[in-house]
Amino acid sequence: MSQAIPHWLDKQAALVPNKIAIEQANREPITFLELKEKSELVARKLAQLNVKKDTHVGILAANRTDIIIAVYALSYLQAVAVLLNTRLAEAELNYQIKDAALHLLIISEEADRKYANRVQTKTFQDIYTTEEKNVMLKTELNLEQPFTMMYTSGTTGRPKAVIHTYGNYWWSAVNSSLNLGMSHHDKWLVVLPMFHIGGLSIFIRSVIYGTAVYLVEKFDEKVVHEAIMKRNVTIMSVVTVMLQKLMEELGDDHYPNTFRCMLLGGGPAPKVLLERAQAKNIPVFQSYGMTETTAQIAALNPSDALTKLGSSGKPLLSADIKISEPGEDSVGEIFVKGPMVTNGYYNRQLANKNLFKAGWLATGDMGYLDEEGYLYVVDRRKDLIISGGENIYPSEIEQILTRVSGVKEAAVIGKANEVWGEVPVAFIVASNNTISAEKISSFAKKHLAKYKCPKEIHFIEQLPRNASNKLVRTELHRLL
Repeated sequence: MSQAIPHWLDKQAALVPNKIAIEQANREPITFLELKEKSELVARKLAQLNVKKDTHVGILAANRTDIIIAVYALSYLQAVAVLLNTRLAEAELNYQIKDAALHLLIISEEADRKYANRVQTKTFQDIYTTEEKNVMLKTELNLEQPFTMMYTSGTTGRPKAVIHTYGNYWWSAVNSSLNLGMSHHDKWLVVLPMFHIGGLSIFIRSVIYGTAVYLVEKFDEKVVHEAIMKRNVTIMSVVTVMLQKLMEELGDDHYPNTFRCMLLGGGPAPKVLLERAQAKNIPVFQSYGMTETTAQIAALNPSDALTKLGSSGKPLLSADIKISEPGEDSVGEIFVKGPMVTNGYYNRQLANKNLFKAGWLATGDMGYLDEEGYLYVVDRRKDLIISGGENIYPSEIEQILTRVSGVKEAAVIGKANEVWGEVPVAFIVASNNTISAEKISSFAKKHLAKYKCPKEIHFIEQLPRNASNKLVRTELHRLL
């Protein structure tokens, strides 16, 4: 029997109609009642464009309130929102548009309509000027039904779309609240991209809680600093590079007592950075999660933040974590289980079969649990490069580089970088003498997002391989 609950936006619009749901600098805030009414209006306009139950609608835009209005509009029609990364190259987006079987793509007004020949494409303004269709909007949410899809890179092959159900978001919100505590005065600052689970999930949680979100369209340490100091922001989610810049901006000053949590994700943080934050009394709590777990699945409890520096905490209340085949150092692959974990990828039967083992999701990340059950992530997925919070898989870049005429083989690794954490670096085995680093870089820029393009290109006679002919990336790190 499927589980259905009242639509959580309807509930908050009834319970706290005049309470602010979304706030932005220099713009009129949006209340929960207004968010509901705007979403219902857009739902009827989308219905005019033949959007209905199970229809896949892509959203390609940088942070803006229109995105959350569109996402909730789709929920009233039981359609599925597919959040697309604005930083991807055209070829990458073309693949995802086709793979997700989009019926409609919604883009920002300034965006190029170059995808219109592949799928019906409308700007937000186009949607707002569309006539309404008189349809019955859903007043209940089936927790087992798909709500959103987001693409995540894999260790091999093309990116895959993670399916998130309403239940995944519901349990993620419940667990986050039980871990961090909640006040009706909370205001969670969103600066992470809304096309990532870390950004969008905050908007979903805030409606479930009935608390405000302070939206920042693009990270700027001065803007975020002012929001914390003067706008009564109480919580925000960050990645390492953001924390570094905010600490520099803070200088010798201190955050107000009302600011109670900076949730740090996006990969292990340098211990020295956490110690600096601790010295400045910045309440940084590390967390562990991935797109497949609908944001964090483990997080430090505030009371443990100082005594367990460097830990990602314990699994949240309805989640479980285990270490598979730990070695002598207790390090093994991290496996997770819980109602916030996805049921799988869209249209990927083989990948879904390999994703789960006896009901546990294999993360591919390495870590260990200490004697008290606290998780320490030693290495995010093997070979993964995390640059400014963005996941980059070497195999994806390598596939592009080997398409360049004159490139016989290519290997990519991450190089430490003070600003971004890591940046990709490429090693090339050339098949002729005419190939140049400039030619390779130019090709990469046309087919890859900017953050995925190698920042250095080194030519090498042959790639280091072991007896099984597998690439030994550790040897490339030694070369650097």
